[in-house]
Amino acid sequence: MNRMLVLQSDFGLSDGAVSAMYGVALSVNPDLKVSNLTHDIPPYNVWEASYRLLQTISYWPEGTVFVSVVDPGVGSKRKSLIAKLNSNHLIITPDNGTLTHLSRLIGLKEVRELDEVRNRLPHSGESYTFHGRDIYAYTGARLASGEITFEEVGESLDPDLITQLPIQEARVEEQQALGSIDILDVRFGNIWTNIHRSLFTQLGIQYGDIIDVAIEDGTRQVYKNTMTFGRSFADTSVGKTVLYVNSIDHMAIGINQGSFAKAYEIGTGHNWKIAIVPTFGK
Repeated sequence: MNRMLVLQSDFGLSDGAVSAMYGVALSVNPDLKVSNLTHDIPPYNVWEASYRLLQTISYWPEGTVFVSVVDPGVGSKRKSLIAKLNSNHLIITPDNGTLTHLSRLIGLKEVRELDEVRNRLPHSGESYTFHGRDIYAYTGARLASGEITFEEVGESLDPDLITQLPIQEARVEEQQALGSIDILDVRFGNIWTNIHRSLFTQLGIQYGDIIDVAIEDGTRQVYKNTMTFGRSFADTSVGKTVLYVNSIDHMAIGINQGSFAKAYEIGTGHNWKIAIVPTFGK
């Protein structure tokens, strides 16, 4: 029985790169179901590739095979990996930190090094700059179609030795929730933090309360103001800012019909720190 194949990359859709990956996958098995996670990852942004996998994977059936190709080190000595999560999803990706969020928040059951010599599209020539087509999509399709097994892809690796990106752990300290800005809700400019709702509720804040929010880029403060904690954007007027629980149960900030990220030039990653403080305790 065929499993599904889901593709992610920083290739965009303005040329034929993604179409070529589809073509390879369907040449392996024309009945294979191939879908896109996204191909709009900013070029070389491994952090965002890591987070988008976390955002999506739990909504797909067990056994789904994901191929994530954000690979600034293509053609170098970096390893190619295939990981089996505790959730029994499979991910093929370079060893460059793409598995960071999945490793931390879902867990890796087993990791193998993808043998790039044995698992390569036949007659793909001497090109070593398009592993997404020649190795990853090809191997992902063969795996999803049952032509090869997870164990046949390559030698087992210690999951603790794969590349990890630095992550700031969210915490509650001195009656404030501290964390980082993991990602943007790109189209609407909302910012998503790594502060889970269960951690935030330790502050005793209720819907409708006014809270203080401060954001730093390293040691530079870029935002400090008060806002309402609401269920949705409907709890504040147009143009006003609101703190809310996003679709993956983490704390997020947005502007009703506006872009918070654009308005205050907010970025993402472990250097972007946020502090949420209730005002009623002051």
